[in-house]
Amino acid sequence: MPDASCTHLAAITTVRHAKRPECAECVKIGAQWVHLRTCQQCGATLCCDSSPNRHASKHARATAHPVVASAEPGERWLYCYPDDGFAEY
Repeated sequence: MPDASCTHLAAITTVRHAKRPECAECVKIGAQWVHLRTCQQCGATLCCDSSPNRHASKHARATAHPVVASAEPGERWLYCYPDDGFAEY
């Protein structure tokens, strides 16, 4: 699992995966996304910062849920917004 230099990443013991391959917030407003991220605290799957609406980082700031996992097929990594930390799993 992730190294202990970021306590948020170190706290992840089980990775949550996307339940649906879509950004829940983009679907509501009819927007498109580039890549998807899954919140490791609540399981919401939202669009990345390369997407026009940047829902995943907005969610992290609004909820204080710090860690997301890539929801892209074949990608196995976690990212911590407050610590700018990255870890593969």
